[in-house]
Amino acid sequence: QVQLVESGGGLVQAGGSLRLSCAASGRISNINAMAWYRQAPGKQREFVAVIFTNMRTNYADSVKGRFTISRDNAENTVTVDLQMNSLKPEDTAVYYCKAASTGNAFWGQGTLVTVSS
Repeated sequence: QVQLVESGGGLVQAGGSLRLSCAASGRISNINAMAWYRQAPGKQREFVAVIFTNMRTNYADSVKGRFTISRDNAENTVTVDLQMNSLKPEDTAVYYCKAASTGNAFWGQGTLVTVSS
């Protein structure tokens, strides 16, 4: 099992920045990739960004150039951050951290990001 704890959400004005953090613990040696997803009110959950164990990254088109995902490996934890710049009202959503291992996926509880216009 992998436990995920997210932090860093909040209220920000359009054009501002926020940094989300996700701390993974447990069976972290099996994790192949960690990602951020988001779900806006009334919409389906969507992919935002992913970082693999080889540090390769990929982003949704809607956040390219504005968001940066990074990963820090410690002995017993893995922390994945999402730096969000130039935020727009349409970025408002609950942001979820996901850890993927072969055959399994684990989700955090989500953290709310609200961008005011």
